[in-house]
Amino acid sequence: MSVDTKYGEAIFKQTQEVAEMFKAAMPKITTNKNDEIRTKVLEMAQNNIWQDYHAKLGQFETTVAKEGDEVVTTVALPEVPGADAVLEAAEKFYEFVNGKPSK
Repeated sequence: MSVDTKYGEAIFKQTQEVAEMFKAAMPKITTNKNDEIRTKVLEMAQNNIWQDYHAKLGQFETTVAKEGDEVVTTVALPEVPGADAVLEAAEKFYEFVNGKPSK
C-alpha cells in the first residue's frame, strides 16, 4: 500500500503500530467444537421457546362477563418465557444431541 502525502507514510506506520499494540493487548479467545455446538443448541432452544410463546400469544383468551351491574373483561395471556425456560429447553436439546435419554 502506498501513501502519497508528505506525512502519509508516518501516519500509516503509526496506525499499523497502534493496531499491533491493540492486537497484542486483547485476550486470545479460543473455542472448541463443543462450545460451538453448545452455543448453537442454546440458540435453537431460545428460538423454539419464543416461537412457542408467539404461537400461544396469538391464541390469547378474552372473556366478558356481567357481574351485578358491571361488565368485567378478562384477558388471559401466556407467561413470558425467561432464561430458565430457555436453559431447560437447551438442556433437553443437548441431551438429545449427546444421545442421553430425557428426564
